[in-house]
Amino acid sequence: MLSNPSKTWLALIIGNSRLHWGLFNQQTLTKAWDTNYLSTPSPPLPLSPSLPLFIASVVPTQTKFWQNYPNAKFITLNEIALNNLYPTLGIDRALALLAAGETWGFPILVIDTGTALTFTGADSNRNLIGGAILPGLGLQFSTLTNKTGQLPNVELPQQLPPRYAVNTQEAIQSGIIYTIIAGIKDFVAAWLQDFPQSHVVITGGDRTVLCNYLKSQYPEIATKIIVEKNLILWGIREIVRS
Repeated sequence: MLSNPSKTWLALIIGNSRLHWGLFNQQTLTKAWDTNYLSTPSPPLPLSPSLPLFIASVVPTQTKFWQNYPNAKFITLNEIALNNLYPTLGIDRALALLAAGETWGFPILVIDTGTALTFTGADSNRNLIGGAILPGLGLQFSTLTNKTGQLPNVELPQQLPPRYAVNTQEAIQSGIIYTIIAGIKDFVAAWLQDFPQSHVVITGGDRTVLCNYLKSQYPEIATKIIVEKNLILWGIREIVRS
């Protein structure tokens, strides 16, 4: 897709909470970073606006914001080399699945731990099997704070909290964290029962802390999971070089 493969180019993932950037030299990711949404559609300084910019967006209002940006190309599901994709599948999920499959082989299961926590799987023939979506860690914590009268704002602990808490803060931590990691364990175990030769890859902002929880509670599951921070950026790279 890139007319001059020697060129430096820029990838942008417009996520539900932030912008995720990747600077590529040919097919090599040289830098990755996150920013808040911008007030004007331009790459962070000192990058040149003339750089080819490949965008994957899950936020329609932000998509419109970048629509007239020069040298921008929006990636769509039609460009994803996977079968049986449904029209409302998030482009971020599709790109992560494509990147994981191209890197570690199919079948593949991807867990994305962003604002939403998602599971997305494909079989050995690159057919989308399907997946699931639930609120991510941060969203679950903030919802309890914002939608109740007295529950406090609670920080995410780096280590597993007590399962049976004796104060409100740790009770919230316990309820959310143990439920989420039990859900991850269940999805991974069920997937590997159906696809024993499959790899499982985790990405997204909460990947590290969730993997630490899994190592403490379900080490046999944690050892089966590959951690990759920049999986969706790799997916954009697959599109650009196709």
